[in-house]
Amino acid sequence: MKRVERIEAALSQALALTHLEVLDESGGHNVPEGSESHFKVVAVSESFAGQSRINRHRLLNEILQPEFDGGMHALALHIYDPQQWFDKFGQAPMSPPCAGGGN
Repeated sequence: MKRVERIEAALSQALALTHLEVLDESGGHNVPEGSESHFKVVAVSESFAGQSRINRHRLLNEILQPEFDGGMHALALHIYDPQQWFDKFGQAPMSPPCAGGGN
């Protein structure tokens, strides 16, 4: 199983998420091909309501500690409660950018 799939599974099992995106950004860093070392997580959950940003980060870092122990080097976290998501992006979650579209 690839690291992105393990991250998705761990977060989905630990939290009631309304939106989750996990992106492998390793290719944009000076690491050997296939490193699976740098990731970005966008997560939306009601369970984040009322929690400080640092507590949200601590929670996700704790959930994903086995991945850090296994060689994950960097994790960019973008964590929102549903109201924050709505205020920032509107009602529907953002679509990821198209990987091959020219238009």
